[in-house]
Amino acid sequence: MKSLTTRRDFLAGSLALGNLSTLCKASSFARGARSDAGKPRNKKGVRIGMLPRGMPYLESFRMARACGFDQLEPPATFDQEEVSRLKAAADAAHLEIGSVSNSMNWKYPLTDPDPEVAQKGLEAQRAALQNAHTYGAEAILLIPGVVTPSVSYREAGTRSRKQIEQLLPLAESLGVYIALEEVGDQGKFLLSPLEFAAYLDDFKSRWIRAYFDVGNVMPMGFPQDWIRTLGPRIVKVHLKDYDPKTHRFVNLGEGTVDWASVRQAFVEIGYSGTYTVELPAGDQPYLSDISQRIDRLLLSTS
Repeated sequence: MKSLTTRRDFLAGSLALGNLSTLCKASSFARGARSDAGKPRNKKGVRIGMLPRGMPYLESFRMARACGFDQLEPPATFDQEEVSRLKAAADAAHLEIGSVSNSMNWKYPLTDPDPEVAQKGLEAQRAALQNAHTYGAEAILLIPGVVTPSVSYREAGTRSRKQIEQLLPLAESLGVYIALEEVGDQGKFLLSPLEFAAYLDDFKSRWIRAYFDVGNVMPMGFPQDWIRTLGPRIVKVHLKDYDPKTHRFVNLGEGTVDWASVRQAFVEIGYSGTYTVELPAGDQPYLSDISQRIDRLLLSTS
């Protein structure tokens, strides 16, 4: 879709925050990690890029914790001092780091025809794996391939498998999942749930899993269908909604995602992992509102 917002544009864009007047509260699901039935609940995560910009790590992390979030998702970095600072702040704020994203997926695609670019992509993924191990995170997010005028669909498939296979020994030795994310029209690769499931299975490795993004599949199908097809392959989930009229990602509950059906599909496959929000940055009332939307749309037992 020609006007569909790219991931980079979306994350850099602004979202109308609305007229929120209530201050941030810990939701009824925060801190306890237990549902009313006494069973462990799905945790709530927030990407670090959603937190107020310019605010020190410890202050913004404590805000996220107070708003009901359990986990953070930082970007991958080669800077080990930055990793140490971030981890210390997360520990002090009593927040887990559940996964590591990687914006370098776009700058250095693993499927790029230039061997030097593809090699930089591999180095970025190795850095992400090492970051995740240091943080104690379960998984890294990896975009397997991007189809372009100079990279055919077949070439994307062949190259991505070859590159990802090189990462498997490190992932296994560190005990970190490589969670592949479907990026839909942005990557023009792995465009159906059946194809994505088969692609994952072809690796024949327990360390290759899916990082399922609810919003990304909306231009191509229905997230509840993808969830049921991928089933236990899903190890992490990204949340955002989608407006087909503007072809843009929007806040949870403000688009056309059928959240009741999505929630039921996750229940059916027994998903017990984290729901991490991927929306633009905002202030404390905004983060609180998003946390409460997750409660209402996905975690409520009523």
